Amino acid sequence: MACCENLYFVFNCFLTLGGIGYLYKQNLVQTPYGRYVKSLGKQVSVPAKLAWFLQELPSFLVPVLLWYTTDRTTKSRILLLVMFCGHYFQRTFIYALLTRGRPSPLQIVIFAMIFCTINGFFQGYYMVYCAEYDDAWLTDIRLILGGIMFLLGMAINIHSDDILRNLRKPGEINYKIPRGGMFEYVSGANFLGEIIEWFGYALATWSLPALSFAFFTLCSVGPRAYHHHRYYLEKFEDYPKSRKALIPFVF
Repeated sequence: MACCENLYFVFNCFLTLGGIGYLYKQNLVQTPYGRYVKSLGKQVSVPAKLAWFLQELPSFLVPVLLWYTTDRTTKSRILLLVMFCGHYFQRTFIYALLTRGRPSPLQIVIFAMIFCTINGFFQGYYMVYCAEYDDAWLTDIRLILGGIMFLLGMAINIHSDDILRNLRKPGEINYKIPRGGMFEYVSGANFLGEIIEWFGYALATWSLPALSFAFFTLCSVGPRAYHHHRYYLEKFEDYPKSRKALIPFVF
């Protein structure tokens, strides 16, 4: 399979314009998941563990399959693919297993699966068939700084998820104020970690597809952090007033 520049261009437009559109939609209507699902009614729902496994799996599996079909391997390319797939390995096989979240509407799971399949294909496609990285890239300052950002963001994301998961004991359904880690500074600490992670990956790869995905992530989870922040302020009178929504000390 050869690199198709037209396909590459269309994908970047898809992520960029899709991010803007999703940002606009979330400013009008909250995405119906978790605490924002008022009632599933007659909707078909998917248990949280299965939902997360199914929707995250394509972003791990598709790049791995693309990687398997090529002999264009360098240490730099392998490292960057491992970074991307490593994130989704954690989300698919660890986070999904541990989550105690609520069931998700089937349509949300299907849309997430479609997006992760498309994004997994094009991120892997670009990395395997289009990008040019020789082994000298391993010592490039962009890879080093981006790798540090990626690992820092991933650590914040995983630690914040652990805090949220352990807020409630099995059987409890009431929401509580998250404390510890980056939650001392922002309401959307898990979202902040994911945003840092993908902008770090964009720097490490120095590629437009990764940057477009980082931008889409910002547009996707940024509003969720704001919605969570507003929810906490409305629900808890003792919610820390100094805590921001997404960016410590700023917003």
